[in-house]
Parts: sequence; C-alpha cells; structure tokens
Amino acid sequence: MAGLLGQRDEYLRVIEDHFDAEIHVRGTDVVISGPQATEAGGVINELVAVLRQGGSLSQDVVRRSIDMIDQDQRPSEVLTDRVVTTSRGKPVRPKTAGQKRYLDAVRRNIVTFGVGPAGTGKSWLAVACAVRALQNKEVERILLTRPAVEAGERLGYLPGDLMSKVDPYLRPLYDALHDMVGADGMAKLFASNVVEVAPLAFMRGRTLNDSFIILDEAQNTTPEQMMMFLTRIGFNSRAVITGDTTQVDVASGRSGLGNLEKILGGIDGLDFVHLTSKDVVRHRIVQDIVDAYSRHQAKQ
Repeated sequence: MAGLLGQRDEYLRVIEDHFDAEIHVRGTDVVISGPQATEAGGVINELVAVLRQGGSLSQDVVRRSIDMIDQDQRPSEVLTDRVVTTSRGKPVRPKTAGQKRYLDAVRRNIVTFGVGPAGTGKSWLAVACAVRALQNKEVERILLTRPAVEAGERLGYLPGDLMSKVDPYLRPLYDALHDMVGADGMAKLFASNVVEVAPLAFMRGRTLNDSFIILDEAQNTTPEQMMMFLTRIGFNSRAVITGDTTQVDVASGRSGLGNLEKILGGIDGLDFVHLTSKDVVRHRIVQDIVDAYSRHQAKQ
C-alpha cells in the first residue's frame, strides 16, 4: 500500500486531480466514488499490476499511466517490458506507450525509423536494443554512425585519430552505451571491435552483415546519404534510424528524413514510429517546451 499511495497519499492526489472522483483508503481497501470512479479505478488496478511485477511508482509514472488509460492502453504492459539490465543493475524499460510501440517495431522489423522530438528516448532505447541483441548473440557487432554537421566543421579540422574526431558527434550514443555496459565493458567492446563507430561519410561501399546499426540524428543526412546508408544493410542485420525533423541542420536544408515515409511506406520489414511530446521522459518542462514550439510552428 505504501508503494501504491506514495508519501502522504501523493499518488492518489494526482489521480483525483485528473479524474472527477474521490478516493478513500481504509486499511487495504480503496473506495472510489464520483462520475469517473471507473476510470480512476482502472488506473489504480494498473498501478497495482505494475507493483506486483516488480515495478516502482513515482508521480511521473502515475501521470504517464493516466495518459495511457486515456488512450485505452494498459500501463502494466508498457512499464514492465524489460529491454536490458544496465551495468548498475537497473532495468531499462519503456516509460510511455509510444516508447513501447517503438521497441516492438525494433524487435519486429529489419529497419525501424524512430522520429520524434528531443527527450523521447529514441537513441537511448536503440542502444538498449543493440546491447540486448549482442548479449543474445543475435548479432556479432554494433555499429554507431551519425552525420557530423552540428559544429559546421569537417572531421579533418579536429585533432587526433578517427575516434577522437568522431567522439564529439557520437557522445550521446557513447553515454547511453556506457550506462548499459559500464566503463570496463565499453572498453572491452571497443578493444575487440565488437562496437564500431564510423562517420556516415565512411559508410559508402560497405556491406554490413550480422550487425546492429544505429544512425542517429538522421534529419541531418542528405537524401543521397540516406539512400547510401540504407543500401549498406546486409544479411542478419538490423538498423535503427533516429531523428527529429524539427531540428534540421544540414547545410542544403534537404533532409534525408523528409518525405521518406512516402517513399518507403509499405515495404515489408520496415516501419516508422512517430513519438510526440507525450513521450518526453526528461523534466516535465521539456514536454511543455516541445509543445510550445509546435504551437508556434503551426501558427507560422
């Protein structure tokens, strides 16, 4: 009951604030009354199921669960789907219904596009799926790539070897990989070439077999680069392409991610998953910022 109610019944207050219902707890009995008592009861039943399956609650989890119930989805199926366990023993799980759809698409397809705003876990979950596939011996290596356009500098202007040059651009993927396998595990993977990083420009001419390939920040590819990348996929490989179409920095302004769904839609084994501000899992203010920008762009 303590896990279900929260400190001073804070989780119940979140549910009451959303639904037109009153909740009273007497021992181990939860009594709900009001016009939306059924909906509020549905949320509580789902939260109980999450706790019974080893999950934990917070105010954010309760709010996301309410959003899922409003969309006729079951939080207990979303929040208990473990992808992998990090080096610190923490399970990596989807936190929203959109993230669950994204994970299911990655597991089901050869090529998956994850498109959505910042903070929706596109890259984080892609790395988690790659680590799981490697641990399950479904693939032999992980390849990380990303167009290097953010700083407006060419790789040759940066000091050091190839790893040093690419490092600033792939840092978000490194951080996710570090969280999954730890510093020692990450060093071993790089030393044995099980994890490879490569600038997108260096992918031409390669055939990637038995690999889990992640292309991050795909909105900054050109259409030619995107076609080149997609035709690198070999046998027993899987590719996840992530991007945010609202943050295009490519110099020509022609994003390889734009209108791609119209071109590739309907291909078997390829899927597009669109995440929204409801799937933002950073601080709640990030969701408000994303919504504000969306409203502004809609007016423009």
